[in-house]
Amino acid sequence: MTSVETRVTFEAFREQWLEEVRAGNPSTTELGHRFAQKLFTQWRDISEPSEDLVYCDGTGDGGIDIAFLDRAEPDPESGTTSGDTWYLVQSKYGKAFQGTNTLLEEGQKVIETLSGQRSRLTSLSENLLERLNQYRRRAGERDQIVLVFATESALTPLQLRVLEDVRNMGRGRIGQIFDVETISIGTIYSQIQEGEGSGVNALHIPMKAKLVNSGKDLLVGSIPLLNLYEFLKNYRNQTQDLDRLYEKNVRRFLGSRKRVNKAMQQTLQNVPELFGLYNNGITIVVTGFDETDKDNGLYDLIDPYVVNGCQTTRTIWDVFHQRLESGGNGTDPELENWRNNTEQGAAVLKIVKVGAKREDLLQAITRYTNSQNAVSEKDFLTLENDFQRWKREMTDQYDIFLEIQRGGWDSQRASQRQNPRQHQFTKWVNAFDLIKIYGAGWMREAGEAFGSNQAFVPNGRLYKKIVETSDEPFGVEDLYAAYLLRSATNTFKFGRRSEKISRRLTRYLFYMVVMDLLRDVMIRANRPNELKDLTRAILNIFKPSREAAKEALLNTALEVIDEYMTQGTEDSVFTEPMLKDTFNSDLNAFLKWEKLGKGDSTPSLSSLLGITKRTMSRGQPAPRDLITREIQ
Repeated sequence: MTSVETRVTFEAFREQWLEEVRAGNPSTTELGHRFAQKLFTQWRDISEPSEDLVYCDGTGDGGIDIAFLDRAEPDPESGTTSGDTWYLVQSKYGKAFQGTNTLLEEGQKVIETLSGQRSRLTSLSENLLERLNQYRRRAGERDQIVLVFATESALTPLQLRVLEDVRNMGRGRIGQIFDVETISIGTIYSQIQEGEGSGVNALHIPMKAKLVNSGKDLLVGSIPLLNLYEFLKNYRNQTQDLDRLYEKNVRRFLGSRKRVNKAMQQTLQNVPELFGLYNNGITIVVTGFDETDKDNGLYDLIDPYVVNGCQTTRTIWDVFHQRLESGGNGTDPELENWRNNTEQGAAVLKIVKVGAKREDLLQAITRYTNSQNAVSEKDFLTLENDFQRWKREMTDQYDIFLEIQRGGWDSQRASQRQNPRQHQFTKWVNAFDLIKIYGAGWMREAGEAFGSNQAFVPNGRLYKKIVETSDEPFGVEDLYAAYLLRSATNTFKFGRRSEKISRRLTRYLFYMVVMDLLRDVMIRANRPNELKDLTRAILNIFKPSREAAKEALLNTALEVIDEYMTQGTEDSVFTEPMLKDTFNSDLNAFLKWEKLGKGDSTPSLSSLLGITKRTMSRGQPAPRDLITREIQ
């Protein structure tokens, strides 16, 4: 069955996507702010406010509308990280974008800000610049500062070439840490289409390689390393997002500090001509391929994905990009000698045509081509159809549209407008948000839910824990319970713009407190309190006829949060020893701590929760009695 997203034209999607941005007749400045916020947060999959997400839009912003520090997460095997990235976003919505001149002028403005050549910045921008300067002083070889142009429409080939000029200008002033990317509404649209395997607006990437047919759907052979790098460059130039090449892989790039990648890097740097002898090769799946120039081995690959060889291709990209794209017009004998040796190097290559609808074949290829690598069976969770199944079940059982990729709800609403006879959803929720809510509340992982995405994606440590811990498998009823908790919490206006300071960074902590109080009520009532029992209790308490119990639970948890986050109270967060001694009073970092609320790590929170649990038996009616009655 064709999904609803595949029937949506880009024009319809764009209009629906912009509806929220344009709502309420905002000022020009606010329009640009909303546009940048929605586009960037969907692109980077950011759902919660953080001190790492900084809004600078307005006069004196130094050319930066949004800044975001994407902190690299440790490789679970080595414990090391692959590098942090600061994204500096320039929003150019509507008439604010005037083509190549805008790119050059605004790019130069940001570069001058970073190099200390612009004065009269706002206090917010000055604080951000100080963080960026400190970051540059401590930056390692894999850390980056990326200038992102956010536009309504995709850039033209001429405009993309201008981005290279901005990139070179930035590297001349700032160094190799500087890079440039571009995103547009089309970026989100393309991700949704590719996620559904629609074949709409197919991506065509040229590749020059030495290949032979082995049946009608398989090409095997080798590709010179320089040609492989050109393929990667072409892909990035068309998509402005190299990571999309690996969306069908079981894992993303693990970083140069991982042992096998470090060895590949050394081979590429020292003896690139021997690379093919040491490497297992690369597998690329495509929806189709054509040999466009038989004499020169030129192929057109349609919608390519690397399903085996992510570490190989990304390591090649890093080494070659650093050596060949650093600028300079002089001669370097060492570089020339390396390039000559590189021309003799190659990688083994396999290209498989799976078609647009053969997800089963794609999964099998990904599974078996990775079987010789250090990928455990648990890593293949990402190949299962859990999210697709949950999406269907949320529709069938609860009439809720489960968004499994950010931007999907915009696409769904556009489809509903185009097709009035199809099912009209009025409720929706993002699946990943629900997984994190469940992790924060049910699993007591509020710190990691606030601070980490990687732990909750398929293959992530906490995702595995969620789907494997309970005797009864995690399912759609757990997602629905998390949805009910999320919907109720939204009425309290947690988030960056909350009028109450205590609620700006504590949404996930609130989820944990709610479920901790509920668990205590169940224990005192001699009721089972395993994960599924908690889910059933939420489903009971949140029924429309049981408002009193729901309000008792949520309001009690809210009192805990507000008291804990108020300076001067006996058990406030500001009295936590670890906040002062380990986190140097950095509240944002403390609330992302993986030990938040666990054991003796936060004695003030434990004390406050203990007092609250005891006092829940007071009152007429007592909160504990109201809740207990509804879970019996």
